[in-house]
Amino acid sequence: MNWYLQSGKDSDVVISTKIRFSRNLSGYPFILKTKQEIQDIQNKIQEQLYAIGYGLKFIKLSDLDETTRKSLVEKNLITSQFAKNKTGQNCILLNDEENICIMINEKDHLKIQVFSSGLELENTLNLAIELDNKIDEVLNYSKSEKYGYLTSYPNNCGTGLKASVILQLPGLIETRNMKSIFDALSSFEINIKAVENTKDMFEISNTKTLGISELEIIQGVKVIAEKVMNQERQIRKFLAKDGITLEDKIYRSYGILSNCRTISYEESKEYLSTIKLGKDLGILQELTDYKIQKMYLYTKPANLQKYLGNQYDPIELNIKRAEIIKQIMNEK
Repeated sequence: MNWYLQSGKDSDVVISTKIRFSRNLSGYPFILKTKQEIQDIQNKIQEQLYAIGYGLKFIKLSDLDETTRKSLVEKNLITSQFAKNKTGQNCILLNDEENICIMINEKDHLKIQVFSSGLELENTLNLAIELDNKIDEVLNYSKSEKYGYLTSYPNNCGTGLKASVILQLPGLIETRNMKSIFDALSSFEINIKAVENTKDMFEISNTKTLGISELEIIQGVKVIAEKVMNQERQIRKFLAKDGITLEDKIYRSYGILSNCRTISYEESKEYLSTIKLGKDLGILQELTDYKIQKMYLYTKPANLQKYLGNQYDPIELNIKRAEIIKQIMNEK
Protein backbone atom coordinates (compact mmCIF):
# COMPACT_ATOMS: atom_id res chain seq x y z
CA MET A 1 0.00 0.00 0.00
CA ASN A 2 1.29 3.48 -0.85
CA TRP A 3 2.57 5.45 2.12
CA TYR A 4 -0.01 8.27 1.73
CA LEU A 5 -2.87 5.79 2.26
CA GLN A 6 -1.40 4.52 5.52
CA SER A 7 -1.67 5.73 9.10
CA GLY A 8 1.66 6.02 10.87
CA LYS A 9 2.91 6.89 14.34
CA ASP A 10 1.07 9.89 15.86
CA SER A 11 -1.01 10.16 12.69
CA ASP A 12 -3.85 11.78 14.64
CA VAL A 13 -1.77 14.98 14.26
CA VAL A 14 1.25 14.20 12.07
CA ILE A 15 0.28 13.52 8.46
CA SER A 16 3.68 12.71 6.97
CA THR A 17 7.45 12.81 7.26
CA LYS A 18 9.84 13.73 4.45
CA ILE A 19 13.62 13.50 4.30
CA ARG A 20 15.23 15.33 1.39
CA PHE A 21 18.88 15.48 0.28
CA SER A 22 20.20 18.06 -2.21
CA ARG A 23 23.00 16.53 -4.28
CA ASN A 24 25.09 17.35 -7.37
CA LEU A 25 27.20 15.01 -9.46
CA SER A 26 30.94 15.54 -9.66
CA GLY A 27 32.30 16.79 -12.98
CA TYR A 28 29.22 18.73 -14.07
CA PRO A 29 28.27 22.40 -13.58
CA PHE A 30 25.64 22.78 -10.85
CA ILE A 31 23.38 24.84 -13.12
CA LEU A 32 22.96 22.93 -16.36
CA LYS A 33 22.61 25.42 -19.22
CA THR A 34 22.90 23.44 -22.43
CA LYS A 35 20.77 20.60 -23.81
CA GLN A 36 23.90 18.47 -24.05
CA GLU A 37 24.73 18.89 -20.35
CA ILE A 38 21.16 17.98 -19.43
CA GLN A 39 21.20 14.96 -21.72
CA ASP A 40 24.58 13.80 -20.36
CA ILE A 41 23.25 13.84 -16.78
CA GLN A 42 20.08 12.00 -17.78
CA ASN A 43 22.04 9.39 -19.73
CA LYS A 44 24.43 8.79 -16.85
CA ILE A 45 21.57 8.28 -14.40
CA GLN A 46 19.65 5.99 -16.76
CA GLU A 47 22.74 3.89 -17.43
CA GLN A 48 23.27 3.31 -13.70
CA LEU A 49 19.61 2.95 -12.69
CA TYR A 50 19.79 -0.83 -12.33
CA ALA A 51 22.88 -0.50 -10.10
CA ILE A 52 21.07 1.98 -7.86
CA GLY A 53 18.13 -0.39 -7.40
CA TYR A 54 15.14 0.25 -5.07
CA GLY A 55 12.77 -0.41 -7.97
CA LEU A 56 13.25 3.13 -9.29
CA LYS A 57 11.94 4.00 -12.74
CA PHE A 58 13.17 6.90 -14.89
CA ILE A 59 10.29 9.17 -15.95
CA LYS A 60 10.42 12.30 -18.10
CA LEU A 61 7.77 14.81 -17.05
CA SER A 62 7.35 15.74 -20.70
CA ASP A 63 6.12 12.17 -21.34
CA LEU A 64 3.33 12.57 -18.77
CA ASP A 65 -0.04 14.19 -19.44
CA GLU A 66 -0.99 17.26 -17.44
CA THR A 67 -3.37 15.38 -15.14
CA THR A 68 -0.66 12.88 -14.18
CA ARG A 69 1.83 15.67 -13.47
CA LYS A 70 -0.74 17.44 -11.29
CA SER A 71 -1.52 14.19 -9.47
CA LEU A 72 2.15 13.94 -8.46
CA VAL A 73 2.00 17.50 -7.12
CA GLU A 74 -1.18 16.69 -5.14
CA LYS A 75 0.65 13.75 -3.54
CA ASN A 76 3.50 16.17 -2.61
CA LEU A 77 5.96 14.04 -4.58
CA ILE A 78 7.08 16.98 -6.75
CA THR A 79 6.67 20.74 -6.54
CA SER A 80 4.18 22.64 -8.66
CA GLN A 81 7.02 24.67 -10.20
CA PHE A 82 8.94 21.53 -11.13
CA ALA A 83 5.81 20.06 -12.74
CA LYS A 84 5.37 23.05 -15.05
CA ASN A 85 8.54 22.34 -17.03
CA LYS A 86 7.51 20.35 -20.10
CA THR A 87 10.72 20.70 -22.13
CA GLY A 88 12.16 17.30 -21.21
CA GLN A 89 14.65 18.95 -18.87
CA ASN A 90 12.93 17.75 -15.69
CA CYS A 91 12.72 14.05 -14.84
CA ILE A 92 12.06 11.92 -11.79
CA LEU A 93 13.06 8.55 -10.40
CA LEU A 94 10.05 6.94 -8.76
CA ASN A 95 9.35 3.53 -7.21
CA ASP A 96 6.00 1.71 -7.22
CA GLU A 97 5.28 2.47 -3.54
CA GLU A 98 6.02 6.15 -4.25
CA ASN A 99 7.82 6.53 -0.94
CA ILE A 100 10.96 7.40 -2.94
CA CYS A 101 10.86 10.20 -5.48
CA ILE A 102 14.03 11.82 -6.82
CA MET A 103 13.66 15.05 -8.78
CA ILE A 104 16.35 15.39 -11.47
CA ASN A 105 17.54 18.86 -12.45
CA GLU A 106 15.40 20.84 -10.05
CA LYS A 107 17.63 23.43 -8.31
CA ASP A 108 20.33 20.76 -7.99
CA HIS A 109 21.08 17.70 -10.10
CA LEU A 110 19.25 15.49 -7.61
CA LYS A 111 16.65 16.11 -4.92
CA ILE A 112 16.41 12.77 -3.14
CA GLN A 113 13.11 12.48 -1.27
CA VAL A 114 11.93 9.69 1.03
CA PHE A 115 8.44 9.78 2.56
CA SER A 116 6.60 8.07 5.42
CA SER A 117 3.20 8.47 6.99
CA GLY A 118 3.07 9.80 10.55
CA LEU A 119 6.06 10.86 12.63
CA GLU A 120 8.90 8.62 11.41
CA LEU A 121 11.97 10.83 11.22
CA GLU A 122 14.56 8.25 12.32
CA ASN A 123 13.37 5.38 10.11
CA THR A 124 12.86 7.65 7.12
CA LEU A 125 16.33 9.15 7.58
CA ASN A 126 17.90 5.67 7.75
CA LEU A 127 16.33 4.68 4.42
CA ALA A 128 17.31 8.02 2.86
CA ILE A 129 20.94 7.65 3.99
CA GLU A 130 21.08 4.09 2.68
CA LEU A 131 19.74 5.24 -0.70
CA ASP A 132 21.98 8.32 -0.73
CA ASN A 133 25.11 6.25 -0.08
CA LYS A 134 24.21 3.87 -2.88
CA ILE A 135 23.71 6.71 -5.38
CA ASP A 136 27.01 8.31 -4.33
CA GLU A 137 28.77 4.98 -4.82
CA VAL A 138 27.34 4.66 -8.33
CA LEU A 139 27.27 8.28 -9.57
CA ASN A 140 29.86 10.13 -7.37
CA TYR A 141 28.69 13.32 -5.68
CA SER A 142 30.40 16.70 -5.64
CA LYS A 143 31.62 17.31 -2.08
CA SER A 144 34.24 19.07 -0.01
CA GLU A 145 36.02 18.10 3.22
CA LYS A 146 35.35 21.59 4.58
CA TYR A 147 31.82 22.31 3.34
CA GLY A 148 30.35 18.84 2.94
CA TYR A 149 28.02 18.23 0.00
CA LEU A 150 28.18 21.09 -2.48
CA THR A 151 24.93 22.56 -3.75
CA SER A 152 23.76 25.32 -6.07
CA TYR A 153 22.50 27.27 -3.03
CA PRO A 154 25.12 27.76 -0.27
CA ASN A 155 22.46 27.50 2.47
CA ASN A 156 21.92 23.84 1.46
CA CYS A 157 25.59 22.85 1.80
CA GLY A 158 26.91 20.62 4.55
CA THR A 159 24.52 17.74 5.02
CA GLY A 160 22.20 19.03 2.29
CA LEU A 161 19.41 17.63 4.45
CA LYS A 162 15.92 19.07 4.79
CA ALA A 163 13.82 17.15 7.29
CA SER A 164 10.15 18.05 7.46
CA VAL A 165 6.89 16.89 8.97
CA ILE A 166 3.36 17.97 8.05
CA LEU A 167 0.94 18.40 10.93
CA GLN A 168 -2.83 18.87 10.83
CA LEU A 169 -3.82 21.39 13.49
CA PRO A 170 -7.58 22.01 13.46
CA GLY A 171 -7.64 22.69 17.22
CA LEU A 172 -5.00 25.43 17.07
CA ILE A 173 -6.80 26.96 14.09
CA GLU A 174 -10.24 26.77 15.77
CA THR A 175 -8.92 28.49 18.91
CA ARG A 176 -6.80 30.96 16.92
CA ASN A 177 -3.55 29.92 18.61
CA MET A 178 -1.40 29.49 15.51
CA LYS A 179 0.10 32.98 15.82
CA SER A 180 1.48 32.13 19.25
CA ILE A 181 3.06 28.99 17.75
CA PHE A 182 4.70 31.03 14.99
CA ASP A 183 5.95 33.57 17.55
CA ALA A 184 7.33 30.85 19.84
CA LEU A 185 9.27 29.20 17.01
CA SER A 186 10.77 32.41 15.65
CA SER A 187 13.82 32.09 17.92
CA PHE A 188 14.60 28.52 16.80
CA GLU A 189 16.39 27.44 13.62
CA ILE A 190 13.12 25.93 12.49
CA ASN A 191 10.76 26.97 9.72
CA ILE A 192 6.99 26.56 9.96
CA LYS A 193 4.71 27.37 7.04
CA ALA A 194 1.17 26.68 5.92
CA VAL A 195 0.83 23.88 3.38
CA GLU A 196 -0.40 25.27 0.08
CA ASN A 197 -4.17 25.01 -0.52
CA THR A 198 -4.95 23.91 3.05
CA LYS A 199 -6.39 25.71 6.08
CA ASP A 200 -5.09 23.57 8.94
CA MET A 201 -1.97 21.80 7.68
CA PHE A 202 1.50 23.14 8.47
CA GLU A 203 5.01 21.98 7.59
CA ILE A 204 7.83 22.14 10.14
CA SER A 205 11.40 21.85 8.81
CA ASN A 206 15.01 22.73 9.63
CA THR A 207 16.69 25.85 8.29
CA LYS A 208 20.33 24.92 9.05
CA THR A 209 22.25 22.26 7.11
CA LEU A 210 25.92 23.27 7.58
CA GLY A 211 27.91 22.54 10.74
CA ILE A 212 25.29 20.17 12.11
CA SER A 213 24.80 16.41 11.75
CA GLU A 214 21.86 14.62 10.20
CA LEU A 215 20.86 13.22 13.60
CA GLU A 216 20.97 16.67 15.23
CA ILE A 217 18.75 18.03 12.46
CA ILE A 218 16.02 15.43 12.84
CA GLN A 219 16.16 15.62 16.63
CA GLY A 220 15.60 19.38 16.43
CA VAL A 221 12.65 18.97 14.09
CA LYS A 222 11.24 16.14 16.21
CA VAL A 223 11.38 18.12 19.45
CA ILE A 224 9.47 21.03 17.92
CA ALA A 225 6.96 18.76 16.17
CA GLU A 226 6.24 16.95 19.43
CA LYS A 227 5.73 20.24 21.31
CA VAL A 228 3.24 21.47 18.70
CA MET A 229 1.60 18.04 18.58
CA ASN A 230 1.10 18.01 22.35
CA GLN A 231 -0.43 21.49 22.31
CA GLU A 232 -2.83 20.44 19.55
CA ARG A 233 -3.88 17.38 21.55
CA GLN A 234 -4.49 19.45 24.69
CA ILE A 235 -6.68 21.86 22.74
CA ARG A 236 -8.61 18.97 21.20
CA LYS A 237 -9.34 17.64 24.70
CA PHE A 238 -10.55 21.09 25.69
CA LEU A 239 -12.82 21.30 22.65
CA ALA A 240 -14.14 17.80 23.32
CA LYS A 241 -15.43 18.92 26.74
CA ASP A 242 -18.14 20.84 24.89
CA GLY A 243 -19.35 17.43 23.76
CA ILE A 244 -22.64 18.00 21.99
CA THR A 245 -21.42 21.02 20.01
CA LEU A 246 -18.34 19.23 18.68
CA GLU A 247 -20.24 15.99 18.05
CA ASP A 248 -22.89 17.92 16.13
CA LYS A 249 -20.23 19.56 13.94
CA ILE A 250 -18.56 16.21 13.27
CA TYR A 251 -21.77 14.39 12.41
CA ARG A 252 -23.07 17.26 10.29
CA SER A 253 -19.88 16.97 8.23
CA TYR A 254 -20.31 13.20 8.07
CA GLY A 255 -23.94 13.62 7.02
CA ILE A 256 -23.10 16.06 4.23
CA LEU A 257 -20.35 13.84 2.85
CA SER A 258 -22.64 10.78 3.09
CA ASN A 259 -25.55 12.38 1.26
CA CYS A 260 -24.30 15.18 -1.01
CA ARG A 261 -24.89 14.88 -4.74
CA THR A 262 -22.23 17.43 -5.69
CA ILE A 263 -19.33 18.88 -3.72
CA SER A 264 -16.34 21.06 -4.50
CA TYR A 265 -12.79 20.21 -3.51
CA GLU A 266 -12.68 23.12 -1.05
CA GLU A 267 -15.86 21.93 0.69
CA SER A 268 -14.69 18.33 0.86
CA LYS A 269 -11.36 19.33 2.46
CA GLU A 270 -13.15 21.19 5.26
CA TYR A 271 -15.57 18.34 6.01
CA LEU A 272 -12.85 15.69 5.80
CA SER A 273 -10.74 17.61 8.30
CA THR A 274 -13.68 17.63 10.71
CA ILE A 275 -14.48 13.93 10.38
CA LYS A 276 -10.79 13.05 10.76
CA LEU A 277 -10.81 15.00 14.02
CA GLY A 278 -13.91 13.05 15.06
CA LYS A 279 -12.24 9.74 14.25
CA ASP A 280 -9.03 10.70 16.07
CA LEU A 281 -11.00 11.72 19.19
CA GLY A 282 -12.96 8.46 19.15
CA ILE A 283 -16.25 10.28 18.52
CA LEU A 284 -16.84 9.02 14.97
CA GLN A 285 -16.79 5.22 14.74
CA GLU A 286 -18.32 4.83 11.28
CA LEU A 287 -15.10 5.30 9.28
CA THR A 288 -11.60 3.78 9.35
CA ASP A 289 -8.36 5.74 9.03
CA TYR A 290 -7.79 4.06 5.66
CA LYS A 291 -11.12 5.27 4.27
CA ILE A 292 -10.44 8.83 5.42
CA GLN A 293 -6.95 8.78 3.88
CA LYS A 294 -8.41 7.41 0.66
CA MET A 295 -11.04 10.16 0.54
CA TYR A 296 -8.38 12.81 1.14
CA LEU A 297 -6.45 11.52 -1.88
CA TYR A 298 -9.26 10.86 -4.34
CA THR A 299 -11.15 14.09 -3.74
CA LYS A 300 -8.16 16.02 -5.11
CA PRO A 301 -8.97 17.05 -8.70
CA ALA A 302 -6.14 15.35 -10.62
CA ASN A 303 -6.09 12.19 -8.51
CA LEU A 304 -9.87 11.92 -8.75
CA GLN A 305 -9.64 12.00 -12.54
CA LYS A 306 -6.76 9.50 -12.49
CA TYR A 307 -8.83 7.22 -10.24
CA LEU A 308 -11.81 7.40 -12.60
CA GLY A 309 -9.67 7.16 -15.74
CA ASN A 310 -11.39 10.07 -17.44
CA GLN A 311 -11.38 13.86 -17.78
CA TYR A 312 -14.29 15.95 -16.50
CA ASP A 313 -15.27 19.60 -16.52
CA PRO A 314 -15.52 21.32 -13.08
CA ILE A 315 -19.28 20.73 -12.66
CA GLU A 316 -19.02 17.05 -13.60
CA LEU A 317 -16.00 16.67 -11.35
CA ASN A 318 -17.96 17.93 -8.34
CA ILE A 319 -20.65 15.33 -9.04
CA LYS A 320 -18.09 12.56 -9.44
CA ARG A 321 -16.35 13.64 -6.22
CA ALA A 322 -19.59 13.20 -4.28
CA GLU A 323 -20.07 9.76 -5.84
CA ILE A 324 -16.54 8.62 -4.99
CA ILE A 325 -16.88 9.82 -1.38
CA LYS A 326 -20.02 7.73 -0.90
CA GLN A 327 -18.41 4.79 -2.67
CA ILE A 328 -15.39 4.84 -0.35
CA MET A 329 -17.59 5.28 2.73
CA ASN A 330 -19.63 2.20 1.80
CA GLU A 331 -16.67 -0.05 0.98
CA LYS A 332 -16.53 -3.25 3.02
